[in-house]
Amino acid sequence: MLDLNDKTVLITGGTGSFGKEFTRLIFERYPNVKRLVILSRDEQKHYQMAMEFPDTKYPAIRYFVGDVRDKDRLFSAFEGVDIVIHAAAMKHVHIAEYNPMECIKTNILGAENVINAAIACGVSNVVALSTDKAAAPINLYGATKLASDKLFVAANNIKGNRKLKFSVVRYGNVMGSNGSVMPFFLDKKAEGVLPITDERMTRFNISLVDGCEMVFYAIENAWGGEIFVPKIPSYKIVDVAKAIAPDCELKIVGIRPGEKLHEEMITASDSFNTWDLGKYYAILPQKPIFNLENYIANFNAKSVEEGFYYNSGSNSEWETIESLREQIKKYVDPSFTI
Repeated sequence: MLDLNDKTVLITGGTGSFGKEFTRLIFERYPNVKRLVILSRDEQKHYQMAMEFPDTKYPAIRYFVGDVRDKDRLFSAFEGVDIVIHAAAMKHVHIAEYNPMECIKTNILGAENVINAAIACGVSNVVALSTDKAAAPINLYGATKLASDKLFVAANNIKGNRKLKFSVVRYGNVMGSNGSVMPFFLDKKAEGVLPITDERMTRFNISLVDGCEMVFYAIENAWGGEIFVPKIPSYKIVDVAKAIAPDCELKIVGIRPGEKLHEEMITASDSFNTWDLGKYYAILPQKPIFNLENYIANFNAKSVEEGFYYNSGSNSEWETIESLREQIKKYVDPSFTI
């Protein structure tokens, strides 16, 4: 059973939505965590998060201003760290399309810096957060995250004899996270018109808590090189609009540059290396560093059918308007009413 008491954990991009929720869960579950380091480049977000998690109440917390682009800062920050959760990323699709090199510097070169610092500083476990947009990417953000995923998977080949594991968790849209559609629609509701990109659009749906649970799972269960994918429902964008504001007009504005109608987390080409672990899928390296037969036996893993793919538009599990309303109230806005 996972025990992070007496461990030092560092979260890159730790002042974001994920970092705050993961911090809350760590202090709730592991009150004797040795240190929890929040690394982020935005000093204002540090200030805001410190109001929520002050060091007077949480003496184990540390706030490090730093950027994953700065390898020297990472080498300093990673000293004495046991577990690194890499959540830092430039992730707004349209901004990445307009500023491609900035996205590359953060998402790809930043990933390389995290890997090198983890190897040099004796970190024992690294879990990197990915996105459904990394599967068959059509936008720069997705392409950089695919490259990042490949870097973290391949990092297991260069760790030498160190007791160090690199793994990846890949999931879909997070309810209520910064820039997500639900808070956007809630803000737009008062105007009486909701902008819809395309009536056919679908997305995977996961709560922030379930995203954190995936990371805890990866910390405890990764053997090194897995890309973990959750089994989660999809929603139709029009159903989100109807759930939030059934009386609002829906204005079709068209798909923005780099957007897909449907997202994909496992491609048909991945099916040859994808295993069903029960609650999650695991995309394994073509040449894993571990004994595959032992891995299959340990997790009672079952290979997926050749040609299997996991797409938000063809998913077998769907959110309803009513289930979306319940989750919006639970995870996004407790005061939400129709």
